[in-house]
Amino acid sequence: MMLLTELFKEIPGVVRVEGEAEIGGLCVDSRRAAKSDLYFCQPGAHFDGHDFAMAAVRKGAAAVVVTHPLDVPVPQVQVKDVRAALSLAAARFYGEPANGLRLIGVTGTKGKTTTTYLIRAILQQAGEKTGLIGTVNTIIGDQIIPGSLTTPEAIDFQRTLRMMADQGVTSVVMEVSANAVTLKRLYGTTFEVGVFTNFSQDHLDFYGTMDNYFAAKKAFFTPGFVKRALTNADDVRGCEAVENVEYQCYGVTHQRDAYATDIEMLERGVRYTLNYQGLKLPLELALPGLFNVYNSMAAAVCCLSMGVDPVHVKAGLEGMHAVPGRIELLKTQTPYRVILDYAHSPDSLVNILSAVRQFTRGRLITVFGCGGNRDTSKRPQMGKIAGEMSDFTVITSDNPRYEDPMDIIGQIKEGIEQTQGDYIIIENRTEAIRFALEMAGAGDTVVLAGKGHETYQEIKGVKHPFDERVVVAQLLETLGAGAKE
Repeated sequence: MMLLTELFKEIPGVVRVEGEAEIGGLCVDSRRAAKSDLYFCQPGAHFDGHDFAMAAVRKGAAAVVVTHPLDVPVPQVQVKDVRAALSLAAARFYGEPANGLRLIGVTGTKGKTTTTYLIRAILQQAGEKTGLIGTVNTIIGDQIIPGSLTTPEAIDFQRTLRMMADQGVTSVVMEVSANAVTLKRLYGTTFEVGVFTNFSQDHLDFYGTMDNYFAAKKAFFTPGFVKRALTNADDVRGCEAVENVEYQCYGVTHQRDAYATDIEMLERGVRYTLNYQGLKLPLELALPGLFNVYNSMAAAVCCLSMGVDPVHVKAGLEGMHAVPGRIELLKTQTPYRVILDYAHSPDSLVNILSAVRQFTRGRLITVFGCGGNRDTSKRPQMGKIAGEMSDFTVITSDNPRYEDPMDIIGQIKEGIEQTQGDYIIIENRTEAIRFALEMAGAGDTVVLAGKGHETYQEIKGVKHPFDERVVVAQLLETLGAGAKE
């Protein structure tokens, strides 16, 4: 429990505190408010938390945080910015857990998940107890907690840091989304290192323009938020993203602070030499594709810059054989490969298909769709990419949310029809995968793009169970092909 006045003592942006209460918890959802909770009237895209303050009070909320006075029978804290106040108050409520942790944040359109997993693997090799927060999972030592948002809401974020600190974690590596920065989920937290992977089209449904989206990424790299940065010099906006803080560069084309030479694409991975401050470190990774050269360089240089021994860097990188849902090769007993990948943007689809093409002797068969209620402009682009880079494409459904799946498919079709690519439309995703598996032969590769680590299909606000690993195993069993345990 903490007194309301103590919780907000000397927090910037507080206009006034009216009344006193003992606070036992924090919440932003009035439906989940409990006795002694402090309810934050947070603004949202469709609703304003102020409209639900009385509902939270009826549930037992002991006080509310507002931007303007409300007629509710509990103490109120008036602030200039509810989101900023929430982040600062959450940190204080959980005892400022970040103060005892070394935080490493990775942002960029693509590569965040893989890069964070690689950094974690290196730090573990170095003997650190490491925490990870990201799209797929939150990991505390060996404990795995399924993820939901790329970067958690402020209350969940600070609560997680508290759990990590209490369990002896020393370093936390996490994915930092543009939305998390814009919505101030990390406000007031300082990162030892910030990593910028790349920048390409995504989230235009939220930001409207590429410039607005880039500004959100760049806002992470500001003094007080990030002490120093590491950036991809080969990305057209890489150095611009981090120009306001001290930074180092990595790349292939631009040989700056760190760079890769002697790159060889292998059937199931990549081999190269990392050059950094006089060090020449030969690496052979089980993660294929040029994009994983960049991801692994980012991870390696991040850790080397923190003083990690190159021996641990090499062991960590070479010991990582898969990242969930990222160019994940399923264990099947078939003469063809089946690969899962989270690619759901034009650039990420190019990357996965380019990487897979390098080791595919036969046909490249792509199964994909586009999410509903998201950026519509990328749908024909992705259709065109699939048509140009695949031997055959199965257009299907992928989290249509509140849209008609066939409307989404129609927009993808516009793009693929600009190519000479062969395709079929099968809206039911299970049947689409079945078709691809039945079609595949020796030497072929089937790429299931878009869902990756996800274990659901979201339709009309309901998340239906849909784990493509399970779906593939069941289909192969019915087809008599089976899957390895």
